Amino acid sequence: MTAQRTVYVNGTFVAESEAGVSIFDSALMFGDVVFETIRTFNGQPFRLRDHIERLYIGLRTLEIDCGLTAAEMEAATLQTIERNQLCFADGLDFQIVHNVSRGPLAFYHSVFADGLQPTVTINCWPLTWHLAALVDAYVSGVHAVIPSQRAVPARLIDPKIKNRSRIYYQIANLQAHKVDPQAWALLLDEDGFLTEGTGSNFFLVKENRLLTPEPRNILRGITRQAVLELAERLELPCQECNLEPYDVMTADEAFFTSTPFSIMPATRFNGHAINTGAPGPLTLRLMAAWNQMVEVDMVAQARAYAEMVAVNS
Repeated sequence: MTAQRTVYVNGTFVAESEAGVSIFDSALMFGDVVFETIRTFNGQPFRLRDHIERLYIGLRTLEIDCGLTAAEMEAATLQTIERNQLCFADGLDFQIVHNVSRGPLAFYHSVFADGLQPTVTINCWPLTWHLAALVDAYVSGVHAVIPSQRAVPARLIDPKIKNRSRIYYQIANLQAHKVDPQAWALLLDEDGFLTEGTGSNFFLVKENRLLTPEPRNILRGITRQAVLELAERLELPCQECNLEPYDVMTADEAFFTSTPFSIMPATRFNGHAINTGAPGPLTLRLMAAWNQMVEVDMVAQARAYAEMVAVNS
């Protein structure tokens, strides 16, 4: 890989080490920013248009005019990928992250001689370290833990708008890690129903049926939707519904979904094994189908990245 990646910042490309955002930006002052994280498979962005469309729903909701149409944002994304292609020439997959805020607050306008404008950044980052850390989890599964921190309900802040105002995610993670340093937090809503992980969606398997929390108080993940479509293709019945912790305790299988890791088995819940305590057959079937769809073996990729990290550390 080359030593320096470049970042798109408001229409120009700068060295990654020189990219920055004003301390007066609304993103920093209020968490007033929407974002998207996309990943590549074999160097190709997965469902780029779906991510861009969701980004623009968030922008409309927050009434941010970023100065780019969705088509222009997609073109800027592809240009960013192209400019960084040599950084990943050895076949590494990477994530592409968009952050868009309304820019510096008007109160601080005197600092900006050229006037105020929204802040738009696009960056690429290798998935090496992220996936390397998950190699054992793919095989043994992760421990899902419900923290005392609840999800913020949609009537207060709509989680379907992917935004950076997520301190409750951090609190939930801190609480879960006091139970198990490797635990993955699984949040409840104010009524005690399952919602999502901190940056992931959640599925159960019961009697060969997929069950996943209804989309009211969750981010409607792109990977979640892809898994729903994959299940339909495999003729696996799936239902979006209210689920309680009891349903996890009595589940046959469980797994998380998210952009970076795709599908991750959950084999323990609040200190108890889920069924046999090993990834279940339907989860493994979905993982195999996913690998075939994206033409990447996720476990093999994570293992290769772990070996790469070990050599370079």
